[in-house]
Amino acid sequence: LTNGTTWRWVVILNGLLTLSVFAVVTGCVLGFLLRSFNLSTQAKIYFSFPGELLMRMLKMLILPLITSSLMSGLSAMDTRASGRLGVLTITYYLWTTFIAVIVGIVLVLIIHPGTGSEKDGHHASSGPVMTSADALLDLIRNMIPSNLIEATFQQYRTDLVPIVQSANVKESQANYVYVMPDYHNPSLGHPVFLEITPAPDIKYKMVPSTSKGMNVLGIVIFSATMGLLLGKMGERGAPLVNVCQCINECVMKIINAAMWYFPFGIVFLVAGKILDMHDPAHLGEKLGMYFITVLSGLFVHGLILLPLFYYFFTRKNPFPYIRGLLQALVIALATSSSSATLPITMKCLLENCGVDRQIARFVLPVGATINMDGTALYEAVAAIFIAQVNEYDLDFGQLVTISITATAASIGAAGIPQAGLVTMVIVLTSVGLPPADISLIVAIDWVLDRFRTMINVLGDALAAGIMAHICKKDFEKAAAAAAAKAAKAANATSTDTASADTAPANNGGGPQRVRMRRIISICSGYMNPLKTSQENVCLFLNHNIEY
Repeated sequence: LTNGTTWRWVVILNGLLTLSVFAVVTGCVLGFLLRSFNLSTQAKIYFSFPGELLMRMLKMLILPLITSSLMSGLSAMDTRASGRLGVLTITYYLWTTFIAVIVGIVLVLIIHPGTGSEKDGHHASSGPVMTSADALLDLIRNMIPSNLIEATFQQYRTDLVPIVQSANVKESQANYVYVMPDYHNPSLGHPVFLEITPAPDIKYKMVPSTSKGMNVLGIVIFSATMGLLLGKMGERGAPLVNVCQCINECVMKIINAAMWYFPFGIVFLVAGKILDMHDPAHLGEKLGMYFITVLSGLFVHGLILLPLFYYFFTRKNPFPYIRGLLQALVIALATSSSSATLPITMKCLLENCGVDRQIARFVLPVGATINMDGTALYEAVAAIFIAQVNEYDLDFGQLVTISITATAASIGAAGIPQAGLVTMVIVLTSVGLPPADISLIVAIDWVLDRFRTMINVLGDALAAGIMAHICKKDFEKAAAAAAAKAAKAANATSTDTASADTAPANNGGGPQRVRMRRIISICSGYMNPLKTSQENVCLFLNHNIEY
């Protein structure tokens, strides 16, 4: 074959991947071209509508995929093998996340992107913020949701509500103290004072609240628990396991059908984000070194360290494995959501990388929830960048605090776009940095969010390959033991049946014992564990078995 023919076959065999990459490039070009037309906000919303449909389509599949994958996957596992897989997976995720934080800290200290940068204007104080302890308690609360239905569309969150003490405010001035509704939660508000009003005493009260977004962590823990218990129930849990397997197969078929819409949706999703950008030239001048620092850290961690970990554990070339994940990585780049990319990642692992279905069904949902290597690296770099802008020198103890806090905060970050900005407050307050300075990096965060989501998805997929290699013998032993047990039971049944068929009808105690064994064997076949003993006797007699 000539080179032209070879490339033509490569494009044909990887048609969907080629279209997705072309869609990203087309979206970037189209977005920058349309910026010159100064479209209105309403026009931008209409233009981005196909991209919005893509995001809604992916998010629609998250809940059924996570629940069915975990419940059907863990129910089929041996208890000992699944326990070892869970411990190894979580340990590996925590280790790689901490390594990502260290990489980010080293690079930001070497490059010093915050040196020479200045703030634009005055940033008002945002008042008291949540402490790390409160954020940790919220994380634990979300692990055990009080209502599973609510967990499908909202999470628990503790809010600080300002209470104005009116003792030192005169009646004539009371009207000048008012509350502005919070943008994300209109039921809450922030106190605003006019200059003619003397500042009153304000106390902040912690109240339970909720935030929009699926409580993925709580759903993962519940589904994993259900899967383990269904496996222990044996035949009684088989009907529900079959339902979960059917749901999982249906979701994968929906994904196969919907994937041909993805390139079209990606064009408008990427172009719409570029239309929402403010002055790109000013952003590049102001945050260029910060952007380069984060991308360098993601490159080192994602394309050097993670493949090295894969090679160290499996002794296999990681890049053919990564090539099978390119479709998922492109979707992650376009959507900036590891949870929304989960269906595509699952498909790539099963069809392109040959990962065991049971392992993929467990490792990927857990990874999409707690494994945020790119987010942890970004939070560490951003915190030190803000310290450098404020000319705040961090000692070794504070760097250790940032590394630990960034690792813990990334675990609590939901797999949704720009979730790292929410948990960034925890990292900043842990070392006494002003949370209001997050505004320094918000303008460029949407771009970096896409690249760190790619690293999050890549880390999940490589972890699945590593766990499949490490736990391969455990699952082979469990499968062999189950097959031997089934074969032994089948042989015992066939032996009893053959003995009963060849024995004389009435010949003393021996044949009667054989006949009794046959009757008991047949009877056990008609026993229904969900019925009472009397109902089972009637069921047995209705089949006209001769004594």
